[in-house]
Amino acid sequence: MRRERALKVVLIVVALFYCFWGYLLADDLWHARWLGHSDVVPMFLSLNTALGVCLLFAIRQPARHRLMIAYAAWSSLAHGFTMTIMSAQAVAHGTHRKDSPQDIVIFAVIGFTLLALLPARQSSPAIQAS
Repeated sequence: MRRERALKVVLIVVALFYCFWGYLLADDLWHARWLGHSDVVPMFLSLNTALGVCLLFAIRQPARHRLMIAYAAWSSLAHGFTMTIMSAQAVAHGTHRKDSPQDIVIFAVIGFTLLALLPARQSSPAIQAS
């Protein structure tokens, strides 16, 4: 029961963190900062905003939304890993990225925490009946 409660708290924090990116997306689109630059940032913000909304729905019954929680965990780890590689390449080329090491740590903590608290797989009713 403690584990499920901890998962729900983590889901609330992570979901709100990702939902906040909706504000950043709206601000970015309103001011058209991406024009003339890569359009990756608004796309990334929109995906993670949608993920935050989905995680809000997962809070009530985390076991039923195991796949969504796993996706949030693995996508956070993938994002952190990608940021790490890009930052290392920037340093190797003598440039600096806006990302800070704290950003990478935040995504790693989100990913590993969600994986550690991931609900156990539920067996399907057909398997239980046999």
